[in-house]
Amino acid sequence: MIYERVALIGLGLIASSMAHALRRDRLAGEIVGYARTAETRETAREIGLCDRVTDTAREAVEGADLVVLAVPVGAMGPLAEEIGPALRPGATLTDVGSVKRAVIEAVTPHVPQGVHFIPAHPLAGTEYSGPRSGFATLFDNRWCILVPNGADRQAVERLAQLWRGMGANVDEMDADHHDLVLAVVSHTPHLIAYTMVGVADHLERVSHGEVIKYSASGFRDFTRIAASDPTMWRDVFLTNRDATLDILGRFTEELFVLQRAIRMGDGAHLHAYFTQTRAIRRGIVEAGQDTAAPDFGRAPVTAPG
Repeated sequence: MIYERVALIGLGLIASSMAHALRRDRLAGEIVGYARTAETRETAREIGLCDRVTDTAREAVEGADLVVLAVPVGAMGPLAEEIGPALRPGATLTDVGSVKRAVIEAVTPHVPQGVHFIPAHPLAGTEYSGPRSGFATLFDNRWCILVPNGADRQAVERLAQLWRGMGANVDEMDADHHDLVLAVVSHTPHLIAYTMVGVADHLERVSHGEVIKYSASGFRDFTRIAASDPTMWRDVFLTNRDATLDILGRFTEELFVLQRAIRMGDGAHLHAYFTQTRAIRRGIVEAGQDTAAPDFGRAPVTAPG
């Protein structure tokens, strides 16, 4: 056991997966949960997700030695203001948001003296949400990035130990570098996926039925990404605006180069470019972050848990 009492504020995919992983590996003495809506709280109680589910966030964090903010980034500031007075000295406050600078700026003013605020981001997820979507193996062999932000080293190591206990690999970054890296590997790809699905939806020459009927793995995977929680992604783009616009500008420049190669019939350029990008995919597989086995949509995708 690493923490006596863990409070999960927000009970979606990440928090519910944490609850399962904490219980699987006996990393917490008690798991307390809170969600904004009564419906979500009732579902969490019904499936026994936590040891206790409270009706207020302040009640959930009382006496907890680890508090996890698992809500959309835009809600973290007001939530921190609400629970700040109830956080006990010596407790660790963390989050699981995919933007870090904005979270630090929103939450830090409400963190009491003696509470260790250590932002974190587990790089794991599916397109599903809600308390029923979590599963214990979500973090296995995935990365969790910690942003120590000047926090006590012993508290940082303790939180890192928890994430390793839940199966994750742990790394540390400063907030601005994290936001730039995530703009490359997550935020901009999501924006492109939303855009491509939107283009298909508005293209009058292709019917809606044909888009669905003939979707191969490429467009299918775009739709999976584009099915992600809209509130979360709205907040991500609004709070990581600069880094996302930077990478989106670079993407646009690359796209113009490819457009010209296609227009000019420059097969050599296209082949060289695709060979280079294919090597990145091999690197991802070799790093253990995906499998090389093709499925091309043959395996049905079902909600976990």
